[in-house]
Amino acid sequence: MLQQFGGHLSVEGKKITVHGPQKLSGQKVVVPGDISSAAFWLVAGLIVPNSRVVLKNVGINETRTGIIDVIRAMGGKLEITEIDPVAKSATLTVESSDLKGTEIGGALIPRLIDELPVIALLATQAQGVTVIKDAEELKVKETDRIQVVADALNSMGADITPTADGMIIKGKSALHGARVNTFGDHRIGMMTAIAALLVADGEVDLDRAEAINTSYPSFFDDLESLIHG
Repeated sequence: MLQQFGGHLSVEGKKITVHGPQKLSGQKVVVPGDISSAAFWLVAGLIVPNSRVVLKNVGINETRTGIIDVIRAMGGKLEITEIDPVAKSATLTVESSDLKGTEIGGALIPRLIDELPVIALLATQAQGVTVIKDAEELKVKETDRIQVVADALNSMGADITPTADGMIIKGKSALHGARVNTFGDHRIGMMTAIAALLVADGEVDLDRAEAINTSYPSFFDDLESLIHG
């Protein structure tokens, strides 16, 4: 953004050098939508039968697009159009897909660490086994997301084994109603709400759903509009 405003700087690895004073000029700035929030709708569009979801102005900065790589590795139908190279944003379109398990680890993890809870849900609807590894950081988020994600989805009928640095997910699983506690973690709440779209029997009771307001206050309004148009 500094360069867009006319600033001159150099980047060498983790070293950024700026010389001043410099003259900056006002610009029109497009702020992309957060791909971490978009991730829940991407997954919904992929796993709910007969779905097609179009998300406009989603940030596609290469440091944050690990979930796109995972969707493609799993065989998901995803199209990227209307790319804005300055804002690093695009329109993402997904459709219901026949998914297959994959392995997620290594350099991919920092690019999707916040999306891993909903990626775990995605993996429950894929044929075969998905392995998430090298994700110890999940243990020190708002909750121990490795254990909490596994417990939440297993209570709904998934087959997930937590490991020291991730989880092993066996699909494809038919999900059912359950009572799930977010433990104050917004991403657990949103993941569970998306999972509820697949529940054919029973109800999903979500304790402490207000945690979702942490990052996405209009989540349930958007969910309602997506379901009913």
